[in-house]
Parts: sequence; C-alpha cells; structure tokens
Amino acid sequence: MSPPSDPTRCPLCGQSNQCTQADPARTGEACWCFTTKIDPVALERVPPQDIDRACLCPRCAQALPPDAPS
Repeated sequence: MSPPSDPTRCPLCGQSNQCTQADPARTGEACWCFTTKIDPVALERVPPQDIDRACLCPRCAQALPPDAPS
C-alpha cells in the first residue's frame, strides 16, 4: 500500500502545487488551474494512487522544464 498523498505537493516533482483547494487558509479563492490549460501528457504521468488526491504544480501541469518560471 502506498503512503497517503500530500495534497499540497505535486505528485510529479514533489514541489508545492500552489493549490488553493488544498490550503484551508485560502478557502474560497479560485485556484490557478481553473484558468490554465493542463498538458494531457502531464495528467497521464500522475501515479494512479494520486489521481484526485493531489494536484500538479503549475510547472508540471504545463510540461515546462524544471528551470522555467511557473
């Protein structure tokens, strides 16, 4: 059995996913992903145990290189 996912971390790179939905202090704020196109290939890379449990970070969601600004 896999350990529980951290809803505040990207399941692909482990960095903060900046998800307002996972941050109780930001309840009611629209998340960055509501207005960003998510790369379908990035979604395919999410481990099965993390689907619907942890969001991608902006960089991984857009399939940007690690050194690109998010």
